Amino acid sequence: MDKFTTLTGVAAPLPIINIDTDMIIPKQYLKTIKRTGLGTALFSEMRYNEDGSENPDFVLNKPAYRQAQIIIAGDNFGCGSSREHAPWALFDFGIRCVISTSFADIFYNNCFKNGILPLVVTPEQLKLLLDDAERGSNATLTIDLEAQTIKGPDGGTLTFDIDPSRKQILHEGLDDIAGTLKSDPSISAFEGKMAAERPWL
Repeated sequence: MDKFTTLTGVAAPLPIINIDTDMIIPKQYLKTIKRTGLGTALFSEMRYNEDGSENPDFVLNKPAYRQAQIIIAGDNFGCGSSREHAPWALFDFGIRCVISTSFADIFYNNCFKNGILPLVVTPEQLKLLLDDAERGSNATLTIDLEAQTIKGPDGGTLTFDIDPSRKQILHEGLDDIAGTLKSDPSISAFEGKMAAERPWL
Protein backbone atom coordinates (compact mmCIF):
# COMPACT_ATOMS: atom_id res chain seq x y z
CA MET A 1 0.00 0.00 0.00
CA ASP A 2 1.29 3.50 -0.82
CA LYS A 3 2.59 5.47 2.15
CA PHE A 4 0.72 8.61 3.13
CA THR A 5 3.04 11.29 4.48
CA THR A 6 2.26 14.72 3.04
CA LEU A 7 -0.35 15.41 0.37
CA THR A 8 -0.63 18.67 -1.53
CA GLY A 9 -3.46 18.78 -4.01
CA VAL A 10 -6.62 20.34 -5.32
CA ALA A 11 -9.70 19.79 -3.15
CA ALA A 12 -13.06 19.28 -4.82
CA PRO A 13 -16.07 20.69 -2.94
CA LEU A 14 -18.92 18.17 -2.66
CA PRO A 15 -21.16 19.63 0.08
CA ILE A 16 -23.85 16.95 -0.15
CA ILE A 17 -24.99 15.19 3.02
CA ASN A 18 -25.45 11.42 3.22
CA ILE A 19 -23.39 10.51 0.16
CA ASP A 20 -23.80 6.74 0.30
CA THR A 21 -21.65 4.02 -1.20
CA ASP A 22 -24.12 3.47 -4.05
CA MET A 23 -23.60 7.09 -5.08
CA ILE A 24 -19.84 6.61 -4.83
CA ILE A 25 -19.87 3.40 -6.91
CA PRO A 26 -23.25 2.09 -8.16
CA LYS A 27 -24.11 -1.59 -7.75
CA GLN A 28 -23.62 -2.53 -11.41
CA TYR A 29 -19.86 -2.07 -10.98
CA LEU A 30 -19.54 -4.52 -8.09
CA LYS A 31 -18.98 -7.61 -10.25
CA THR A 32 -15.22 -7.14 -10.32
CA ILE A 33 -12.82 -8.03 -7.53
CA LYS A 34 -10.02 -5.95 -9.05
CA ARG A 35 -9.10 -2.76 -7.24
CA THR A 36 -8.17 -0.98 -10.45
CA GLY A 37 -10.31 0.41 -13.25
CA LEU A 38 -13.14 1.68 -11.06
CA GLY A 39 -12.10 5.32 -11.17
CA THR A 40 -14.06 5.95 -14.35
CA ALA A 41 -17.22 4.77 -12.57
CA LEU A 42 -16.74 6.96 -9.49
CA PHE A 43 -19.95 8.95 -8.86
CA SER A 44 -21.09 7.74 -12.29
CA GLU A 45 -24.76 8.60 -11.82
CA MET A 46 -23.80 12.21 -11.11
CA ARG A 47 -20.81 12.42 -13.49
CA TYR A 48 -22.53 11.13 -16.61
CA ASN A 49 -25.75 11.83 -18.46
CA GLU A 50 -28.04 9.00 -19.63
CA ASP A 51 -26.36 8.97 -23.05
CA GLY A 52 -22.95 8.44 -21.42
CA SER A 53 -21.71 11.97 -21.97
CA GLU A 54 -20.19 13.92 -19.11
CA ASN A 55 -22.40 16.12 -16.97
CA PRO A 56 -20.55 19.46 -17.13
CA ASP A 57 -22.14 20.62 -13.89
CA PHE A 58 -20.64 17.84 -11.76
CA VAL A 59 -17.62 19.05 -9.83
CA LEU A 60 -15.14 16.37 -10.95
CA ASN A 61 -15.93 17.13 -14.60
CA LYS A 62 -14.99 20.79 -14.23
CA PRO A 63 -11.47 21.59 -15.51
CA ALA A 64 -10.31 22.91 -12.14
CA TYR A 65 -11.13 19.63 -10.35
CA ARG A 66 -10.31 16.88 -12.85
CA GLN A 67 -7.06 16.14 -11.00
CA ALA A 68 -8.49 16.57 -7.50
CA GLN A 69 -6.88 14.41 -4.83
CA ILE A 70 -9.03 15.61 -1.94
CA ILE A 71 -12.80 15.73 -1.50
CA ILE A 72 -14.49 18.11 0.95
CA ALA A 73 -17.86 16.48 1.62
CA GLY A 74 -21.04 16.93 3.62
CA ASP A 75 -22.04 15.02 6.76
CA ASN A 76 -22.22 11.23 6.96
CA PHE A 77 -20.04 10.42 3.96
CA GLY A 78 -19.92 6.74 2.95
CA CYS A 79 -23.17 5.60 4.52
CA GLY A 80 -25.19 2.74 3.05
CA SER A 81 -23.86 -0.69 2.16
CA SER A 82 -20.40 -1.84 3.20
CA ARG A 83 -18.94 -2.28 -0.31
CA GLU A 84 -15.15 -1.96 -0.34
CA HIS A 85 -15.43 -0.97 -3.99
CA ALA A 86 -16.20 2.57 -2.77
CA PRO A 87 -12.68 3.34 -1.50
CA TRP A 88 -11.27 1.35 -4.43
CA ALA A 89 -13.04 3.70 -6.86
CA LEU A 90 -11.94 6.81 -4.97
CA PHE A 91 -8.32 5.66 -4.87
CA ASP A 92 -8.31 4.62 -8.53
CA PHE A 93 -9.59 8.07 -9.51
CA GLY A 94 -6.75 9.63 -7.52
CA ILE A 95 -8.50 10.65 -4.29
CA ARG A 96 -6.19 10.16 -1.28
CA CYS A 97 -8.16 12.11 1.32
CA VAL A 98 -11.83 12.74 2.10
CA ILE A 99 -12.72 15.42 4.64
CA SER A 100 -16.12 15.54 6.32
CA THR A 101 -17.74 16.15 9.69
CA SER A 102 -18.67 12.46 9.96
CA PHE A 103 -18.30 9.11 8.19
CA ALA A 104 -20.13 5.80 8.25
CA ASP A 105 -18.07 3.40 10.38
CA ILE A 106 -17.49 0.65 7.81
CA PHE A 107 -16.52 3.08 5.06
CA TYR A 108 -14.21 4.89 7.50
CA ASN A 109 -12.43 1.63 8.37
CA ASN A 110 -12.21 0.58 4.71
CA CYS A 111 -10.47 3.85 3.81
CA PHE A 112 -7.52 3.08 6.06
CA LYS A 113 -7.25 -0.41 4.58
CA ASN A 114 -7.00 1.10 1.10
CA GLY A 115 -4.63 4.04 1.48
CA ILE A 116 -7.18 6.83 1.88
CA LEU A 117 -7.15 9.27 4.78
CA PRO A 118 -10.67 10.08 6.04
CA LEU A 119 -10.48 13.23 8.16
CA VAL A 120 -13.14 14.33 10.61
CA VAL A 121 -13.37 18.08 11.17
CA THR A 122 -15.81 20.42 12.89
CA PRO A 123 -18.62 22.12 10.94
CA GLU A 124 -16.76 25.42 11.27
CA GLN A 125 -13.57 23.89 9.87
CA LEU A 126 -15.51 22.26 7.04
CA LYS A 127 -16.97 25.61 6.03
CA LEU A 128 -13.48 27.12 5.83
CA LEU A 129 -12.20 24.20 3.75
CA LEU A 130 -15.20 24.37 1.40
CA ASP A 131 -14.51 28.09 0.91
CA ASP A 132 -10.91 27.23 -0.03
CA ALA A 133 -12.01 24.41 -2.34
CA GLU A 134 -14.48 26.67 -4.17
CA ARG A 135 -11.51 28.69 -5.40
CA GLY A 136 -10.52 25.93 -7.81
CA SER A 137 -7.15 24.67 -8.95
CA ASN A 138 -5.27 27.76 -7.76
CA ALA A 139 -6.14 26.91 -4.15
CA THR A 140 -4.45 23.71 -3.01
CA LEU A 141 -4.51 22.16 0.44
CA THR A 142 -1.53 20.51 2.12
CA ILE A 143 -2.25 17.66 4.51
CA ASP A 144 0.61 16.64 6.77
CA LEU A 145 -0.20 13.34 8.45
CA GLU A 146 2.80 13.40 10.78
CA ALA A 147 2.03 16.92 12.05
CA GLN A 148 -1.74 16.31 11.80
CA THR A 149 -2.35 19.59 10.04
CA ILE A 150 -4.26 20.91 7.05
CA LYS A 151 -2.72 24.03 5.52
CA GLY A 152 -4.88 26.21 3.32
CA PRO A 153 -3.79 28.19 0.23
CA ASP A 154 -3.40 31.38 2.26
CA GLY A 155 -1.26 29.73 4.92
CA GLY A 156 -3.97 29.19 7.52
CA THR A 157 -3.57 25.90 9.37
CA LEU A 158 -6.11 23.56 10.94
CA THR A 159 -5.29 20.58 13.14
CA PHE A 160 -7.00 17.20 13.20
CA ASP A 161 -7.11 14.19 15.51
CA ILE A 162 -6.46 10.62 14.40
CA ASP A 163 -6.06 7.32 16.20
CA PRO A 164 -2.30 6.60 16.52
CA SER A 165 -2.60 3.04 15.20
CA ARG A 166 -4.53 4.19 12.13
CA LYS A 167 -2.02 6.97 11.60
CA GLN A 168 0.81 4.43 11.63
CA ILE A 169 -0.99 2.18 9.13
CA LEU A 170 -1.21 5.00 6.56
CA HIS A 171 2.12 6.60 7.36
CA GLU A 172 3.98 3.33 6.82
CA GLY A 173 1.74 2.06 4.02
CA LEU A 174 0.70 -1.08 5.87
CA ASP A 175 -2.18 -3.35 4.96
CA ASP A 176 -3.66 -5.75 7.54
CA ILE A 177 -1.12 -8.49 6.80
CA ALA A 178 1.88 -6.18 6.86
CA GLY A 179 0.65 -4.64 10.09
CA THR A 180 0.38 -8.07 11.69
CA LEU A 181 3.85 -9.07 10.46
CA LYS A 182 5.36 -6.08 12.28
CA SER A 183 4.46 -7.96 15.47
CA ASP A 184 5.91 -11.26 14.24
CA PRO A 185 8.72 -11.40 16.86
CA SER A 186 6.22 -10.97 19.70
CA ILE A 187 3.80 -13.45 18.16
CA SER A 188 6.56 -16.04 17.63
CA ALA A 189 7.84 -15.56 21.19
CA PHE A 190 4.35 -16.02 22.59
CA GLU A 191 3.73 -19.14 20.51
CA GLY A 192 7.09 -20.59 21.59
CA LYS A 193 6.30 -19.93 25.23
CA MET A 194 2.84 -21.48 24.92
CA ALA A 195 4.27 -24.56 23.15
CA ALA A 196 6.79 -25.04 25.97
CA GLU A 197 4.32 -24.48 28.79
CA ARG A 198 1.36 -26.29 27.24
CA PRO A 199 2.68 -28.84 24.75
CA TRP A 200 -0.69 -30.58 24.64
CA LEU A 201 -2.29 -27.64 22.83
